[in-house]
Amino acid sequence: MKDRVLIVDDEPDIRELLEITLGRMSLATSSAEDLASARYLLSTEEFSLCLTDMKLPDGNGLELVEYIQQDYNQIPVAVITAHGTTETAIKALKSGAFDFISKPVDLQKLRNLVTSALRLSHSNDSQNEHPSPGISTSAPTITGQSERIVQLREQIAKFARSQAPIFISGESGSGKELAARAIHLQSSRRTSPFIAVNCAAIPDDLVESELFGHRKGSFTGADQDKNGLFQAANGGTLFLDEIADLPLHTQVKLLRVIQEKAVRPVGSQNEEAIDVRILSATHKNLAKEVELGHMRQDLYFRINVIELSVPSLRKRQDDIPELALSILNKIAHENASDVCRLSDEALESLQLYQFPGNVRELENILQRAATLCEDNIIRESNLEFIGTPSLSAATESVPSGLEEDGAGSLPESSLEITEDFSLEKHLESIEIKAIEKALEETRWNKTAAAKKLGMSFRSLRYRLKKLGLD
Repeated sequence: MKDRVLIVDDEPDIRELLEITLGRMSLATSSAEDLASARYLLSTEEFSLCLTDMKLPDGNGLELVEYIQQDYNQIPVAVITAHGTTETAIKALKSGAFDFISKPVDLQKLRNLVTSALRLSHSNDSQNEHPSPGISTSAPTITGQSERIVQLREQIAKFARSQAPIFISGESGSGKELAARAIHLQSSRRTSPFIAVNCAAIPDDLVESELFGHRKGSFTGADQDKNGLFQAANGGTLFLDEIADLPLHTQVKLLRVIQEKAVRPVGSQNEEAIDVRILSATHKNLAKEVELGHMRQDLYFRINVIELSVPSLRKRQDDIPELALSILNKIAHENASDVCRLSDEALESLQLYQFPGNVRELENILQRAATLCEDNIIRESNLEFIGTPSLSAATESVPSGLEEDGAGSLPESSLEITEDFSLEKHLESIEIKAIEKALEETRWNKTAAAKKLGMSFRSLRYRLKKLGLD
């Protein structure tokens, strides 16, 4: 049975052009000239895709996008916009449109769009009939059962159905690339390449060649043609991590690539059509980068059509036991060894820690601990924390009685939160005073001081080195 496409446009010439083009792709079509006719056809026929113009006699394409999203959300909708109306296109994408194409319609771009949309439509049908645990919204791609993570997985499943650019925000090490991969794996593009690139790691003089490719002789050392990362990701997904670090002149060219869906390799006079979904991320505040002049505002609006926020680990500490188990299983698999387990004290220490380096830091801590531990049991003494201890951990490390003579927490009345206040430095000062007090009382016997402070000798030795007291 042929796939059927609903065409909605009030211009007979456009409808005829689309019907002929889609007919040559062996697709059946039904046409409507207004919203009312489109709604009637949707209720009487089955469609795999809808192409709609923005301006219609009895409304606009956005209304149809929202109507289909509500009642026929398995049907991808692509919007046809007037040339250069980027704002309208972004509104359509935010409303749930699969993608958009500008007038005058480029037939090759139209064919690429239709092919991609039908892949999504068939993917939806396949999942409904034969659910796949590897592609379902409950696939264990992102570990955790906290409210923030459940919400994140739901958003990923929803955003995977669109072609809209997505900006993934979050701290370093929180799992932005993992979220990008999850979007790709749940999308219609999952059988095509997923290419991840760290924009901050590419030298400024090579960034355009790396992204867009180059032609032989275009610069010194270009002894042969080379495809860029956009061409490598054709048909799939390109993840631009640390996008705020791209030079401004490259941002101009990236904006054109996104708008025109074509790249021009360095040294070439011709553009090459591409079919790539762009996901981007940075740990920086993009709006602030725009204010500072480091990020073009037009590019900011274009890549930030949809924002996906990945929570830091300290905002989902309930997930630490499950995350730790998953990481330890992975370590054991990679090393072909038995799985290490955490002692109760070690797990409690992990849950008290703030993890400034997020999940990446947890992985590093457990990797080291698994190497050092004995009998496959990770004890508190095997854990080495690099970042700032949690507020609760810092408070617990202060021996009883120290608060009373001022060596521990400052009285609430004397604590001033000024503009240059630093919680990290404040906690460090508390820790230094507590450690010095304990060392003085034990005549600098570190083993006795550690016991007095309620920590292991190894932890005290690490803190002494970290705070410059050794």
